[in-house]
Amino acid sequence: MLKNVIKILVILTTTGITAGLVSQRPKFSDNMALAQSKPKVVGSHSVICDLVETIAEDTVDLTCLIDGDQDPHTYSPTPSDRKAIEEARLILYGGYQLEPGLIKLIGARDPEAEAEETPQVAKIALYEQVVAEPVMAEHHEHHEHHEESKAENSQPKLEPDPHVWHNIEHTVAMVEYLESIFLQANPTASEQYLLNSNALTERLWQLDAWIKEQIATIPEGQRILVTTHNSLNYYVQAYYFDGYKTLQGLNADSPTASQVRELAAEIEQTEVPTIFAESTKSDRVINNVARAADVELSTTKLYVDGLGEANNYIEMMSHNTCAIVNGLGGKCQPFELNI
Repeated sequence: MLKNVIKILVILTTTGITAGLVSQRPKFSDNMALAQSKPKVVGSHSVICDLVETIAEDTVDLTCLIDGDQDPHTYSPTPSDRKAIEEARLILYGGYQLEPGLIKLIGARDPEAEAEETPQVAKIALYEQVVAEPVMAEHHEHHEHHEESKAENSQPKLEPDPHVWHNIEHTVAMVEYLESIFLQANPTASEQYLLNSNALTERLWQLDAWIKEQIATIPEGQRILVTTHNSLNYYVQAYYFDGYKTLQGLNADSPTASQVRELAAEIEQTEVPTIFAESTKSDRVINNVARAADVELSTTKLYVDGLGEANNYIEMMSHNTCAIVNGLGGKCQPFELNI
């Protein structure tokens, strides 16, 4: 990982965008000149953007491409997005095919490449950098012919699950990685970066402990999560769930009655009181499944593909945890930082 950071720093410094390498004061005092002295950074995903904003604050000129309530799997770059990408000196994206539209655009098609760069831009698949051994999950289909493709291939295709941020340990690793880049690229702001990253890391570990405490209030036998897609594998593994079922395979607009009955029967066997919809997916099918299984569908949708309507990462994780805990019979206490 350090080798890749060094590659990135070479690009940043040789293109003359690293403010920390300029010891003299700016020659121009107007706002536009000051703005132009900041490195232009593009963040693909709302989680990445939140971390960059928290650590780097106003030392970079950050453009975030995908809103928190937008599905990154179906994202298509707009003209303004393309312009931001063309002007960027650092592009931070998730990787593992989280944002296939962006990955295709920037030419980072090799999932095994740890970091790709040209003389003008550094491109980093952040989630691939910090999680070298991802969970392998059933291939996500995000188009209308999902059922047809499954019929043609009875064996589910497995691919790396890109939703790594649902395990806070991985998010802490992202903070460390970003800190290392910014510290070496702009040493004049090192105190700012260290303070911000250390404070964020402390908050994240507090959040991690809080989540485990809340999950522990769910009655034994009910720690089984049922959602629309298999986007919470890392959450389920990190926070001691006994099972995880999804509607993967029932993503068509009109699944057959037998398909709904089959999944409903599986859910009934788990005896879970509640199942969960996701904010970036239609809840039509999961509503039908909930009725067939005679279970509640949570009125609180989970934020699984980004920050959703939360203001930041911590709020998103708190939102999801309390929705899950309360829905499965536990008692979720609000998250409070110990300062």
